[in-house]
Amino acid sequence: MGAWQAMEEAGLTVSGIVGCSIGGLVGALIAAGMRWKELVPLAFALERSDIVRINRRAAWINGIKQESVFHDEPLKEYIDRVLPVKEWAELDIPLQVNAVNLATGSTEWFGPGADTSVSLADALYATSALPVFYPPARVAGKILVDGGTDHSFPLERAAELGATGIVAVDVGSAGGADAPRVVSKGMLAIHHRVVGIMSWMRRMERIESWHGPPLLLVRPRLDGFDTFEFDQTRYFLEEGYRATRSALMAGLTT
Repeated sequence: MGAWQAMEEAGLTVSGIVGCSIGGLVGALIAAGMRWKELVPLAFALERSDIVRINRRAAWINGIKQESVFHDEPLKEYIDRVLPVKEWAELDIPLQVNAVNLATGSTEWFGPGADTSVSLADALYATSALPVFYPPARVAGKILVDGGTDHSFPLERAAELGATGIVAVDVGSAGGADAPRVVSKGMLAIHHRVVGIMSWMRRMERIESWHGPPLLLVRPRLDGFDTFEFDQTRYFLEEGYRATRSALMAGLTT
């Protein structure tokens, strides 16, 4: 959201948005026409209870057979509540989001130019269904998980859709972390860190081998932060703004 503020102030014209996981939801809000001044109050109002409810059965004997540690209802209800539109056709800016098919391992794309038979809200839950944390999405006869499982940085998709320049906001942490702190938080934190390492390596490979349209890479300083740190909202917004403004001032690079 801080990144969107910097882009609005710079007068950038956005012709399309491609996003996954939480980036898909933020992208949908922007695509629906929300300005940064409308998004900021949403960010500060978000509380853990809005999207997190513990699946207590996961702590029972044989709880490891549960699909996830959190229930899916709070996140689904939150998506429905904050979306200002309900249909793909109501978006002001074309949007595509992705999820990974648990059966085939392939990436499924949703939105104009891809599959619009799945509702906008269902697609946004699917792209945000972080494995272990949230249950997989069941849509159109498929079982889907977080799009970042494969394409956490979908530069190629943006190029395929005709982008002539790409502003890529990388909200994943880089290679460094406080390992003792991670371990002290338990198995979920360890799992999330391992997934983050693999995702970071894939992102670096894509960036280093990029030969597509001009790329403006925005990388906020997020090392050491977890996904669910709701008390750091101000920092996330300010750092997103700072990193994007700095990148814009440096200009497009390839």
